[in-house]
Amino acid sequence: MHRDVRKWQKTIINSVLIVGCGKMGSALLEQWSKGPEAITVIDPGQNSVPGGASLLADRGALGEERFDCIIVAVKPQMIDDVMPAYKQHLSDDGYVISIAAGYTSARLAQVLHGAPVIRVMPNLPAAIGRGVSGICPAPDVSSAHLQHAQDFMARAGTTVTVQTEEELDHVTAVAGSGPGYVFEIARAYVEVAMEHGFSEEQAREMVLGTMGGAIEMASAQGAPPLEELRNSVTSKGGTTAAGLDALNGDGGLTERLRATLQACFDRAVELR
Repeated sequence: MHRDVRKWQKTIINSVLIVGCGKMGSALLEQWSKGPEAITVIDPGQNSVPGGASLLADRGALGEERFDCIIVAVKPQMIDDVMPAYKQHLSDDGYVISIAAGYTSARLAQVLHGAPVIRVMPNLPAAIGRGVSGICPAPDVSSAHLQHAQDFMARAGTTVTVQTEEELDHVTAVAGSGPGYVFEIARAYVEVAMEHGFSEEQAREMVLGTMGGAIEMASAQGAPPLEELRNSVTSKGGTTAAGLDALNGDGGLTERLRATLQACFDRAVELR
């Protein structure tokens, strides 16, 4: 249960500092910047950042400025060296969001001298506001901090709040790494479609259009269960039935996906 912090009167986080802004940080920043917070980014490797945020090359340019929220977006192996100096830039009632995979809240809190930490596992479609993000608050995170993190991440798509980092590793296996699985399935689908005589452009248009339309139909409010949708396009003895039998008639696809998620989860646990 999250502690009730009645003394904390600020219900809106006014200032956010992002440390590091690589591919995922930039993708999220496009969506984060749609909110009311003033956002500053520290990243010496960037010439510009999206969303109208202020960009600084190094921490020294901050002076004594403090922020309501600091987002850790550097690579996990850099945290021990980079982040300790940022504790002085976190306001007394502030908190930390980490999108660094495999670096636990307890380790990060120790690096930042006890700051409350919320770990987030986003995925790449956050760049277009269609992401799925797992949110895992440490036990000392206040309800106000958690509410802000949930609202902040909701700008980038759907959020799932979990209570343990093991649960967050399961989110990683299903959603965090999920776009990679989908892109690989689509790539193979296009490759095989081209073997049927279509150009790459034609195959890509058909495959992505078919996948996108099917997913949108399944995602519509009130849509029937996936099994029912599958059956609705499958006539007994027809072409779809023949294709589905080849695809997963022996359960091979299900087993392959089971192995995929398990391998990803196991690796996430190893990286903690």
